[in-house]
Amino acid sequence: MREISELIYETCKTYLTTQGKFLLLLWVFIAATIILYFGWLHPIPEKPVSTALLAILAFSLLGMAGSYSVAWFGIRVNTFANSRTAFASLGGKPYPINRIPLEAGMSVGMMLISVELLMMLIILLFIPGDYAGPCFIGFAIGESLGAAALRIAGGIFTKIADIGSDLMKIVFKIKEDDARNPGVIADCTGDNAGDSVGPTADGFETYGVTGVALITFILLAIPPEHFLPAGVTLQTASAEVIARATAIASTIQVQLLVWIFVMRIIMLVASAAAYFINGFVAQAKYGKADDMNFEAPLTSLVWITSFVSIALTYLASWLIIPELGGDPTQWWKLDDDHYLRDACGRHHSGIGEGFHLGGLAPHQRNRHLGAGGRAVAGNFVGFRRGKLLRLLPGALDGAVDVHRLPGFARRAAQLNGGGARVCLWLGGVRLSRNGSGDHRSGLLRSGD
Repeated sequence: MREISELIYETCKTYLTTQGKFLLLLWVFIAATIILYFGWLHPIPEKPVSTALLAILAFSLLGMAGSYSVAWFGIRVNTFANSRTAFASLGGKPYPINRIPLEAGMSVGMMLISVELLMMLIILLFIPGDYAGPCFIGFAIGESLGAAALRIAGGIFTKIADIGSDLMKIVFKIKEDDARNPGVIADCTGDNAGDSVGPTADGFETYGVTGVALITFILLAIPPEHFLPAGVTLQTASAEVIARATAIASTIQVQLLVWIFVMRIIMLVASAAAYFINGFVAQAKYGKADDMNFEAPLTSLVWITSFVSIALTYLASWLIIPELGGDPTQWWKLDDDHYLRDACGRHHSGIGEGFHLGGLAPHQRNRHLGAGGRAVAGNFVGFRRGKLLRLLPGALDGAVDVHRLPGFARRAAQLNGGGARVCLWLGGVRLSRNGSGDHRSGLLRSGD
């Protein structure tokens, strides 16, 4: 097993080395575009062109290296987890088969989020303020480039390897996963490339560019003119009034920037705490069991993470921004908005899945995919395909017939008064199949 595992990893290393060379070649073309745009078409105001270009290019390389490095870490951890899970299955106990992949996923996730946070904090703390903006621009470009290439290439590679293994099955009558099939190693490498390298780099990029977008939004949405007296503009205000308004705007910007990064750190703490709490409970409950529902620990992890995250973010907001711009209520309003828009789509979609699973018989629960992963995936799918946008007008006008919704969404709608939150629940939880066929609501269908 060790020999086969190392063979798979060596093949993965060959794949990643080839991808690294391709990324560097691709970066040359992106660098030419950056030079053309920021050097000639749209230079950054009040900055020397050469210095700004150097900062953007350097941090684009750093961002691309970040995506590439966490992808490499992910594939190393996953190849270890593959063989360790297979070896643990020889013991005949189900719990290790559940625990080892979850440990691997948590380690990769915590690694990529921590590296991303560290890089962004380095830019904020050690780069002069005048050049932090160009550095963030370059960083976002680089990590997006790395994630896009690794995601697309990983998907293509895994399909080609899968088809090659299938062809061996057809021609030589050898099963796809038979050790005698020479395509099986390429297939295992392809699975790691498509399901580990791509998503890991993509997660790194998504977390990074979201942070850059939030920083940009704060700096642009809170200008000094918002704090001028009524009827006064920057052109008519005195120097003293402008200085006071600038000081107020700068204070609020700093408070919100600190709040955002503390929230991100709190999410790391909450995830780790929930994972260890859930692991302790699962170990006590299933450690010596001969049979278990593999989805139960995942569902409980989503519940625990949801409540721990909510509690810690409200507490941290109350401590960090008890007053924002003279308003002592903004700390809880920001958290309410944060959870209605974000947590209801991710954490609370898991809670919705919990209600759904609670209404099913045990044999039906076992047919479901992982609650946490599917809830998040369903959230993105729902928004991307515009399902929520079609439902939203009817939901706001009270025109949605709650009784035609599937069971779990109907319970959610009744609990929440049938309002716009129905959109969040439908966006966050994918429908599922049971023995009688597909659940259909006319809005979302199984498999979307």
